[in-house]
Amino acid sequence: QVQLVESGGGLVQPGGSLTLSCAASGSIFRIDAMGWYRQAPGKQRELVADITSGGRTNYADSVKGRFSISRVNTQNTVYLQMNILKPEDTAVYYCKGTVTHYSGHYYAQDYWGQGTQVTVSS
Repeated sequence: QVQLVESGGGLVQPGGSLTLSCAASGSIFRIDAMGWYRQAPGKQRELVADITSGGRTNYADSVKGRFSISRVNTQNTVYLQMNILKPEDTAVYYCKGTVTHYSGHYYAQDYWGQGTQVTVSS
């Protein structure tokens, strides 16, 4: 019903920048919160940043001051601008959207993208 597709991952030097994009499509009444998570080898998936439909943001301590999350609600898209990248930022980055559906009544459900690889290495 809902598909989230990430783009923008790749290989970058330490100190460099990268922008990730995520576009949602399908049967969507409304997208509430959207966020970015990441999973590094040997680690569990962790929250990087999220943003509400009203624009309130939240960041992991490890990325505060370096990453910036934003969204364009009319296009069902969310972005993650990553600056001053470090090797420890290397991970698969996943987009998540909390989507409200209507089928006689309203209900919300989380959807995940397939992930995009970000590698920070000299």
